[in-house]
Amino acid sequence: MSTIAHPAPRRLASFALASVPGNERVALDQVAASVAALNLAPDRLNRLKTAVAEATMNAIEHGNGGRPDLAVGIEVLQSGAEVVVTITDHGGRNDEGWSEDQAEIPDLARKLEGQQDPRGWGLFLIRHMVDAMDVTTDGEYRTVRLTIQIGPAPQGPVSGSCVPGAP
Repeated sequence: MSTIAHPAPRRLASFALASVPGNERVALDQVAASVAALNLAPDRLNRLKTAVAEATMNAIEHGNGGRPDLAVGIEVLQSGAEVVVTITDHGGRNDEGWSEDQAEIPDLARKLEGQQDPRGWGLFLIRHMVDAMDVTTDGEYRTVRLTIQIGPAPQGPVSGSCVPGAP
């Protein structure tokens, strides 16, 4: 039996930020700087930055409850033709019985009619900005793992439209 050797991921950046509003901008700027040498296409880079900002805001607000004493940890790795960004907060203790699949899919019409909370776009947006998103919990920590291909985006339709009747 033969095995294919995969290179170990290369760490491009690792940092922690206080859980204060506005640090999502610091996160997206630092992630963008860390992947600059990879020459991501501008649209891919913008999608990654948007996903990182949204995931960091969620970590600050929901995972760490806006407590400045609890840091959000961010790591940027390159693994072959992928960039992987992990955002870790202290929200694992709040994940009991929660699953990403249980998150309500945003419906613009229902939101405008007041039938759905106007917030709640974060996970939906993140999921559609990157090639893969995983959420894991380990004890008190929750980690959102964002993966984006360095090359062109995979072709195919975008699924999960939030507008009723849209393709």
